[in-house]
Amino acid sequence: MVNSLEIAPSILGGDHTALADSVKQIESAGLKWVHVDVMDGHFVPNLSFGPGVVKSLKGKFPNLFLDTHLMLDNPHEYIEAFAKAGADLISIHVEPEYPISATLAEIHLLGKQNGIVINPKTPIGEVVEYLPQVDLVLVMSVQPGFGGQSFNPVALEKIEFLKKIRDEMKLNFRIEVDGGITAKNVGDVIMRGADTIVAGTEFFKNGEELLRCANGTF
Repeated sequence: MVNSLEIAPSILGGDHTALADSVKQIESAGLKWVHVDVMDGHFVPNLSFGPGVVKSLKGKFPNLFLDTHLMLDNPHEYIEAFAKAGADLISIHVEPEYPISATLAEIHLLGKQNGIVINPKTPIGEVVEYLPQVDLVLVMSVQPGFGGQSFNPVALEKIEFLKKIRDEMKLNFRIEVDGGITAKNVGDVIMRGADTIVAGTEFFKNGEELLRCANGTF
């Protein structure tokens, strides 16, 4: 089964003084997904949004799909809070030490989709054992923490590997990529196997061209 293409603009790249306006821009572009980057200042050197922001967004935009990416040292302690706030999909990193499999299971028990995330320097093999459990694998193409970074091509090999192993294992998880996505490279990312594209800075600066290039490739 081939997944539909989803573009998930990251509100990290929007106007933080007017997040609702940034989300309206996403909605006006005809998109269904919104990517919410949650940072704790420990796992990554930055702080961002919490459950309160997710709750506000879901209340104002109930029909949008909130793709919530937890960049936390201890994500297992916050799953319930984000699920209750209205996150539709909750992704957790493979790098910290915590009960990953149990946390993925908890996300499903709370009625939400789940995802596993892998950083550029982490070997792709680290996520393989979790693939039968997940709805999505997020491949980071920059070191997480800040927007506006350049795309790391190591992500392309990981995307290709995930597509191959997904076919071999007859699984149907989505393959998401996040970091440095532009109108110039989005086509290559999609051709390698990504079906879910996160773009922050590029969407809010060059969204029309980004969408044209992405839809013309898929």
